[in-house]
Amino acid sequence: MTVLGIDTSSAAASAAVCRIENSGAATVLASCYANIEAVHSKTLMPMLENMLKTLFEEEPPIPIDKIAVSTGPGSFTGLRIALSAAKGLAFALDIPIAPVSTLYSLALNSISFNGIVCPVLNARRGQFYNALFRISDSTVTRLCPDRAIAGQELIQELKAYSEPVILSGDGAHLFDGFRTAPPLLQFQNAVSVCLASGEGKPIHEVMPDYLRPVRIG
Repeated sequence: MTVLGIDTSSAAASAAVCRIENSGAATVLASCYANIEAVHSKTLMPMLENMLKTLFEEEPPIPIDKIAVSTGPGSFTGLRIALSAAKGLAFALDIPIAPVSTLYSLALNSISFNGIVCPVLNARRGQFYNALFRISDSTVTRLCPDRAIAGQELIQELKAYSEPVILSGDGAHLFDGFRTAPPLLQFQNAVSVCLASGEGKPIHEVMPDYLRPVRIG
């Protein structure tokens, strides 16, 4: 199966096409990434156009079987842009969309790490979008649902683990005393969105998951 992945859930925009075998083995056929603080509506579409043009001009053309898109949590505007692009392409190509948790795909960046993987996206006002995963020999186990959590509460939770802990995402640098993922694995990317994709759904069933922060006080 060939999957087109799209992510504009944060400051970076990315798109990728991966061939995923039934065994789970994956090959990255194409990948585009830009973290230049540009408006996603200006960066994403040229990425998709150039990448798909190259694939469709191959002999024989490389078809896209499914679109995987980050549906949240993340930037409200960014999520809407990615989802609009995904739905437009899915309609044109008559293929399903697989909604992907931004936090789960971000955790897959650290698939070679053994320990607790903690994606953290800055939700402002001392809160973070977060989920926790345990990775052991490339097997990922989700430890909690996607959530909005206060920074101090998350710190206390992480300190309770005896296993190694690694943080990633745009909020990772705000937590002193914890290991952070290396630069190439620090932020969301569409390759991991492809790898995180599950069963495709009809266009009308795919909606953004904004996961609004909880009011404090």
